Amino acid sequence: MRAEPASPVGLDFDACYRAASARDPRFDGRFYTAVSTTRIYCRPICPARTPARRNVRFYRHAASAEAAGFRPCKRCRPELSPGDPGWDVRSDLIGRALRLIDEGVVDDFGVAGLARRLHITERHLHRLFTAELGAGPLAVARTKRLLLAKQLLTETALPVTDVAFAAGFGSVRQFNATMKETYGFAPGELRATAGGPRTDTTAALAPLSLRLHHREPYDPVGLLGFLAARAIPGVEEVDATSYTRAVAGGSVTLKVAKGHLALTVSVADTRHVARIVARCRRLFDLDADPTAVGEALSQTALHPLVQARPGLRVPGAWDGFELAVRAVVGQQISVAGARTLLGRIAERAGGDGLFPTAEALATADLSGLGLTGRRTATLAALAERVASGEIDLDGAQEPGEAVARLLEIPGIGPWTTSYIAMRALRDPDAWPGGDLGLRKAMACLNIPEDHIERWRPWRAYAAMHLWSSS
Repeated sequence: MRAEPASPVGLDFDACYRAASARDPRFDGRFYTAVSTTRIYCRPICPARTPARRNVRFYRHAASAEAAGFRPCKRCRPELSPGDPGWDVRSDLIGRALRLIDEGVVDDFGVAGLARRLHITERHLHRLFTAELGAGPLAVARTKRLLLAKQLLTETALPVTDVAFAAGFGSVRQFNATMKETYGFAPGELRATAGGPRTDTTAALAPLSLRLHHREPYDPVGLLGFLAARAIPGVEEVDATSYTRAVAGGSVTLKVAKGHLALTVSVADTRHVARIVARCRRLFDLDADPTAVGEALSQTALHPLVQARPGLRVPGAWDGFELAVRAVVGQQISVAGARTLLGRIAERAGGDGLFPTAEALATADLSGLGLTGRRTATLAALAERVASGEIDLDGAQEPGEAVARLLEIPGIGPWTTSYIAMRALRDPDAWPGGDLGLRKAMACLNIPEDHIERWRPWRAYAAMHLWSSS
């Protein structure tokens, strides 16, 4: 009898094959199916006929499949897969590195720059990636660029030259060579056969639209309501179906659509589209696994709340420092009051509708805005430590270390750090203990304090259910 094909990096072959055969959407983004006879890799939900077991291999990451010589399927389009939610749960070094790759750190500074941000050697980083994913960090970054470029070529009319830079490539020649080498076709050939918008030489001046997919169920109403109540005047605009915010050189808008969010990017320089996409996905918690969260919390006293809103998400943050400032300003005042103060801070220290950077806020004069002297001192200390790199709230620093360093700042306590961990550091188990709204909601539902431990590792989602219920 012929031996079963191996499944690299610890994937269970039988479980993966059952999921792919059933086209189970719960596994979309968790692994990829590669077919040895066609040399193509697919999402688990691909509508194509299920290949024979002897011809299949499974990969944890798209980069692993591409490193093994497989090309992405044009039918199910792996570039549309939601991300693997397991990395937020683990929050380990690989997960943090993947987040920084999404942010474009490798594109801008190379693997050496990524290793420096994580305070490890390049050699150790490559060893960890190879052991965990079956591909090195450079291969992962290259696959990210290729898949984004493939989506841009398919869904937009952006000229090929602009697609290359928007996806993170250093030159058009590099883009053409990499796509030809990896996928077997040139960018122009893909666009000609994709049936998408025709190339428009003026498209670089027009808004760029992409689809951002998520797992079902998804509750955009609850998330947009949360963001609307906290929208910073002059920086963000939120209504029942859309979210818009100012970014450097323009704006981004996300609108609710069937099965996805429609992203519109209106910027003069499209070189940071990959970073914008990554931040939008985190802000709207698009890579979460609602089934896993729901199954765990439904077995507790939160069952009625989960049944009522099965797709509830934890709102993320556009920028880690911005979220930390929101948390500090929002201490012991109403949401509306915090929103007013944040609008004043943005107007004073930001400019052009942008929220100020840590460097700008560290030297800004915040007098006369309605902040107390102690709150102003806390914001200045926070800005100085983030600007110096002592505190990193955008993914490089281990969450526990980031929280410990935040607690060293006078005026920042456990509630504030938990809220930052919940939204900026993407810790799904963060719990803002002592929050008055949570205590009231639990009292109304007759849920005792000792039940909080039963909600691990999804206490951040439990907090959202309780806040929403009240």
